[in-house]
Amino acid sequence: MNKTALITGGTSGIGLELAKLFAKDGYKLIIVARDQQELDTTQSLLKQQSGVEVITIAKDLFNPESAAELYAEVRAKGIAVDVLVNNAGQGQYGHFADADLQRLLAIIQLNVSSLVALTHPFLNDFIARGEGKILNLSSIASKVPGPWQAVYHGTKAFVQSFTESIRSEVKDKGITVTALLPGVTDTDFFNKADMNSSKVVQDKDQMADPADVAKDGYDALMSGDDMIVSGMKNKMQVGMAAVTPDSMLADSMKKQQEPAKKDK
Repeated sequence: MNKTALITGGTSGIGLELAKLFAKDGYKLIIVARDQQELDTTQSLLKQQSGVEVITIAKDLFNPESAAELYAEVRAKGIAVDVLVNNAGQGQYGHFADADLQRLLAIIQLNVSSLVALTHPFLNDFIARGEGKILNLSSIASKVPGPWQAVYHGTKAFVQSFTESIRSEVKDKGITVTALLPGVTDTDFFNKADMNSSKVVQDKDQMADPADVAKDGYDALMSGDDMIVSGMKNKMQVGMAAVTPDSMLADSMKKQQEPAKKDK
């Protein structure tokens, strides 16, 4: 196999575990993240484990111009990408009215705008070749309103709808578009979101292993599935959400995500 997978947010968490799976199957990798030192460390790890070629590109997808720069850099290297994994994303914990607006707009840029800006040119390349795969990191947050994470849940609802829509548009063109919907997963997401005080992250034993989540997503992508909810508990939650009024879902999520009471 001489295929290439490009993975954003590829140095940790679900993105790193996906990179390992692609490498195991012989894919050449392009891993993208903000920190070149972390990229170099991950590159060494993946090469040691699998022996595949690993190209690193340092880009901050919080910046509006970075997606176009990333695509141009890949084209300039003469690399044909076969799989695009839009994994990079962040959240911000707290009430919307109290949050820093610029931080929230930056999260929308990363989770939505950069994802769209990357998907568009690569999807056109796939259409021209008549083959290609896209894996978008959605979330079970896409299926429920999210008090305490209103913007994050909103961005994931966009990602889910967007993924399902473009999948329908290209389903007869030899292209697979898959959404991966994890729940609470043991990654650095909660530190970056300032969310460690939330009830939903207090019980570390209930957090999913990012390797298990990545395997679910990888298998779904390779099987040509439209989406995969990772974990039985999360499947049940999404199923219940489909038949529960949004107002009730919002109030329930508000209680789940509120700060845990500290022991006196």
